[in-house]
Amino acid sequence: MEILKQPLLTEKVTQLTDKLNRYAFKVDHRANKIQIKSAIEAMYGVNITAVNTMKYVGKLKTRNTKAGAVQGRSATYKKAIVTLKDGEVIDFYSNI
Repeated sequence: MEILKQPLLTEKVTQLTDKLNRYAFKVDHRANKIQIKSAIEAMYGVNITAVNTMKYVGKLKTRNTKAGAVQGRSATYKKAIVTLKDGEVIDFYSNI
């Protein structure tokens, strides 16, 4: 099971990072907080003080086509917000 799917880089998360030293990741829906903490610490070499998780249910999407209305659903995912110790930083752009 790959625990970390991708980091979330949105305006809201960037504000959290600047003010509170928090980072957000999309994670596997079966992963618990302990697994998420150990995976991030191993990958980025940082110390984590707190992990908060939330599940997002995919939104219902509808569009009109020539054949009629087509319904679908966007993907369901789990998000983890991680708080780092003071003075520690994760640099997403140097790991490329």
